[in-house]
Amino acid sequence: MTAPLAAFLAWPYIPVISVIDVLLVGFLIYQFLTLVRGTRAAPMLVGVATLGLAFYFARLGELRTLNWLLSTLLPYVVFALIVVFQSEIRHALANLGSRVSLMRSSSSVADVYDDIVLAANLFSQNQTGALIVIEREIGLRTYIESGVSLDARLSYDLLATVFRPSAPLHDGAVIVQRDRIAAAACFLPLSMNPVLSTQLGTRHRAGIGITEETDAVAVIVSEETGTISMAVAGSIERDLTVERLRERLSALLRRYAPAPTLPTPIEESFVEEEPPSSQVSRRQDSGRDG
Repeated sequence: MTAPLAAFLAWPYIPVISVIDVLLVGFLIYQFLTLVRGTRAAPMLVGVATLGLAFYFARLGELRTLNWLLSTLLPYVVFALIVVFQSEIRHALANLGSRVSLMRSSSSVADVYDDIVLAANLFSQNQTGALIVIEREIGLRTYIESGVSLDARLSYDLLATVFRPSAPLHDGAVIVQRDRIAAAACFLPLSMNPVLSTQLGTRHRAGIGITEETDAVAVIVSEETGTISMAVAGSIERDLTVERLRERLSALLRRYAPAPTLPTPIEESFVEEEPPSSQVSRRQDSGRDG
């Protein structure tokens, strides 16, 4: 009586566990499809699915030769998938680690990313090409070592100096670590997305490429049009306004960034004339000095 009674008491919980199991599997499949959507892994995944269907129909139709060939190659498919999807697997693990590490507090460093917004506004007005990469959870030491080490405090003036067209460090990317500029003139991996290769230049492809490999955020200013773009997670947002760039950086860096005061040119029409009483008193003072 004990075993049947225990089975009777346990049966309502079996459907609940099954539902949880199905939901977890569905969530993992959804995350995987979201990860490969819009990347070069999508057509590769279609090819893998085609091979799987071929293997299924070979077993179903008793095609002995094709079945033997696929059965022989099947043990090596796992290693082939790891090699083919190594970039996507690395990106998925990096995202998982980044989500876990969000629980750590990062409020010990003051927010100084307004300088990036101000610099991007300057570069946009002067049509100066610029590429600024902001490090987040995944370290960028490999790319920092490819450039010129600076290890200087992040500031608007320093960014304007580095990206001045006549400056020797103008070409390449600036990598920002927290509140410091780690290096300038850094080499970044180019995006291999065939769609972007025909639409964007080298600077934009480099900005997208670094975000495909890491969780960094890249701010890009076009030298030809002066438009501001931002790349994150292998995708790019183009034609951003200065205010929109500030909002996106605040959201991605999970910090509050107050609205920056943009520099405005001073026009002579806004200079007020002195009142007549001040002019009279000035003449009287000059007469006493004489």
